[in-house]
Amino acid sequence: MMKVSLRSVGTAFALTVLLLASGCHRHRKSKSAPNTTAYSDNLHELVQKKALPPEKVDTTKVPNLRWPNFSDYETIVATFYDDRNYEVAWTRDGVPTPSATAFIEQFRNADAKGLIPEDYDAPRWADRVQALNSKSADAISLFDVAMTVNVMRYISDLRIGRVNPSHFNFEVPVQDKKYDLAEFVSDNAVDATDIPKLIAGVEPDSEEYRKTEAALVHYISLAKAQQEVHLEPLPMVTKALNVGDAYPAVDELEQRLFFEGDGQMTAAVAGVLPRGITKVASDGLRHYQHRHGFTEDGKLTPQTIKSLNVPMTYRVTQLQDSLERWRWLPDPYLHARLMVNLPEFVLRGFDPDHKLDFTMRVVVGKVMGQHETPVFTHMMKYLVFRPYWSVPVDIARKELVPHMEASHGYLASKNFEVTNNKGMVLTDYTAKQVAQGAVMVREKPGPKNSLGLVKFIFPNQYDIYLHSTPAVSLFEQTRRDFSHGCIRVQKPADLAAWVLQGQGGDWDLDKVQTAMNSGPDNRTVSLKTPLPIVIFYLTAIVVDDDEVHFFDDIYNYDSEMQQVFGKGPPYPIKPTPIEPKTKPGDTV
Repeated sequence: MMKVSLRSVGTAFALTVLLLASGCHRHRKSKSAPNTTAYSDNLHELVQKKALPPEKVDTTKVPNLRWPNFSDYETIVATFYDDRNYEVAWTRDGVPTPSATAFIEQFRNADAKGLIPEDYDAPRWADRVQALNSKSADAISLFDVAMTVNVMRYISDLRIGRVNPSHFNFEVPVQDKKYDLAEFVSDNAVDATDIPKLIAGVEPDSEEYRKTEAALVHYISLAKAQQEVHLEPLPMVTKALNVGDAYPAVDELEQRLFFEGDGQMTAAVAGVLPRGITKVASDGLRHYQHRHGFTEDGKLTPQTIKSLNVPMTYRVTQLQDSLERWRWLPDPYLHARLMVNLPEFVLRGFDPDHKLDFTMRVVVGKVMGQHETPVFTHMMKYLVFRPYWSVPVDIARKELVPHMEASHGYLASKNFEVTNNKGMVLTDYTAKQVAQGAVMVREKPGPKNSLGLVKFIFPNQYDIYLHSTPAVSLFEQTRRDFSHGCIRVQKPADLAAWVLQGQGGDWDLDKVQTAMNSGPDNRTVSLKTPLPIVIFYLTAIVVDDDEVHFFDDIYNYDSEMQQVFGKGPPYPIKPTPIEPKTKPGDTV
């Protein structure tokens, strides 16, 4: 960083006057910046800050931008040029710098990063470079500002994602990893000699992220190939077909499975019509079902055909959405010890080096009805063995009061008790009091308790947590959205022993099972070292065997994101003015 010379300043008073007159700016200059102010007035006019609301911002100052409204970057761009004394950054003698040329190449290939090349003016740079041949101040200034705006957008989009998760009412602290873009671009990008290396440092340092990027490139090629060969949709069936059952499009089925790498192809036998489902096709179907969270029975089902007919362009979009969400995560959540993937209905646990320790099935919030489990990050801080379940008023009103009105002894018969606001158990209460929340209902601890025998707490605004459940049969379902918002775990004792490992108290599986089955009620065990946990939403994920798995967009979170992307930048950064899908306390 350049330092302002003070040799001509003779007194402290003169220094004060100088600072008040010029402002306390970090004046930067590129290593090869031209020693001229020929473009200063043009640049100043293009990037000057206007005290206007976003909807009235002057979007004609930098013509020919794909998204000319850069009000969300205007202050940052102005700071960038102010700190540089309004020197051009991206050309020398009317020729793009090597770093500008390298960024243009990045923009052209932005689809490989899960971004849209047109968002960074990819088709427009050739004409802008051509216009530089005129050596005009207008052409050079317009090129420079367009490059600055697009470089900032590109770096920010790769660093923290395009849309702030708070817009969707998700609690992910994306701001923790945000750059000072004016400083970062000036100090690191303008004179960079290795732009791909720079970009790699901007993106999440995560194997899961890098594998998802590689999968995206593969599926982009599959999407292009699918359009070229014109694979026709497979005809629907009305019931599941087994090996040997007739299917008129078995050749097309094998071709489709082979296309995505799930199966092989057999040669058709002349004169045999219709062909039946082959063993080869069944094996391919089983592999495909494994990657999509279906029952792995190798049968050709309506569900499997519907999924097989999804175009590769949609799979590309799913991978793009997954990359967007990976970019939201700051450390320590990028390498969280625990991660729930909601549309997959799976919990994963990782060791301190982020190697996979285990996976287990989970039950998540019901689709529709205000029970969808949200996306957020937090620190798990304690466990409660043999917990009470304090029934939220909404649930008590909807699900308990009607039974209470029919039978006063209903609550006691179902292992519930009623307390006042001080926790004292009451014997005299009415259904009306319960409905109004004047008294509270709680379910007593024990194996039949709706929370099971242990819950895992990471305090959050949604009152969401992990817990065991007596309804273990639900884990046999392939689609497991049955809860009021909380997350039920398949192997709670194993999870508790894993969480408490190294936390003191010599907790092992036997001690955990004792605490769950015969220990004191409502026993809290705090974690000496809180564990980061991410409640995440990936409809496309690359698992440890490097296979790409896809899942249904059960909560329409992907669809909501695509609707925002479709409007183009500037993307929203504030929450939408709606209630969270899962109400605090409305969980189990």
